[in-house]
Amino acid sequence: MTTVLETDEHKALRAAVAALGTRYGREYLTKVIAAGAHPDELWSEAAKLGYLGVNLPEEYGGGGGGIAELSIVLEELGAAGCPLLMMVVSPAICGTVIARFGTADQKQDWLPALADGTRTMAFGITEPDAGSNSHRITTTARRDGTDWILTGRKVFISGVDIADATLIVGRAEDARTGKLKPCLFIVPRDAPGFERRQIDMELHGAEKQFELTLDDVRLPADALVGDEDAGLLQLFAGLNPERIMTAAFAIGMGRYALSRAITYARERTVWRDPIGAHQAIAHPLAQAHIELELARLMMQKAAFLYDSGDDAGAGEAANMAKYAAAEACVKAVDQSVHTLGGNGLTGEFGLASLITASRVARIAPVSREMILNYVSHQTLGLPKSY
Repeated sequence: MTTVLETDEHKALRAAVAALGTRYGREYLTKVIAAGAHPDELWSEAAKLGYLGVNLPEEYGGGGGGIAELSIVLEELGAAGCPLLMMVVSPAICGTVIARFGTADQKQDWLPALADGTRTMAFGITEPDAGSNSHRITTTARRDGTDWILTGRKVFISGVDIADATLIVGRAEDARTGKLKPCLFIVPRDAPGFERRQIDMELHGAEKQFELTLDDVRLPADALVGDEDAGLLQLFAGLNPERIMTAAFAIGMGRYALSRAITYARERTVWRDPIGAHQAIAHPLAQAHIELELARLMMQKAAFLYDSGDDAGAGEAANMAKYAAAEACVKAVDQSVHTLGGNGLTGEFGLASLITASRVARIAPVSREMILNYVSHQTLGLPKSY
């Protein structure tokens, strides 16, 4: 059997998104960030062209594809220098969870709007004292009649200021065992008791980071997404796409930096030949390219497994893809900046800011050390140290 890594449709999608990204580019995103604004024009145009909802069901206005297609969109926008971080959150995590587990009303209410970009949804799991450890989450949900009451805190939640709602991961008491179990709730941005505080970040991006406080936030019964007893399954149905899309984000960024360095190395002449003719310059750039290509292969495998319904296989591959892409991105950015020398630190070339940005994929949505823990325990069968 021949395995086709990318179909002709995928290649056409890449080319189309790359053309869109080129029309906007890094200069556009830099201006948006400097103005403290949001990339609304790019978001709207990507939505109109069907790119934002390419993974969502056709009956709700989506493209009927999967994470494989959505990751192509994010990677190519990133390679053009204008990635949309909210793609990781709104269509990939929240859209996927609602499409797979939401009620008919939730699907009708949210999926068409997520697909056409007119509404966005943030995702809240990380907590100050728990990180992304779902077993230590202290945000609790208790019943009050038919309503739910949510209390807790979240931190490093992207895009809450522009999101119409946030998909919050809380823990509810299991009536049978008395133990707390994860559940997912749609919390509207204007819900009483739902407050946000922007976090001052050294990382400058169009999407801002927030700390959230939920102070007895009352929600109707239909705010619960899916089955109350299947929270963990539903949670990881969203976290695997998040890891795959983070890999796409990192690969795109690495490709963008590398392309700038390659252009510079071809043109910059110090003695007689362009600096790219020297192996000390050429070989590290070649290595960076190879590592980005290898990371993309693992990302494609993870997307294929997820879209095929193999959640267990996708979990392993998505973690590996995210790890590989993050490492490849950091190395590509570092080598690109180094290739330009002093110019790599100037605003004119715009690579220095990527030194900070490239580290995000090493840290979020799960640290590389926790991925190594996952692989050592789940894949290699080694004992836990914690």
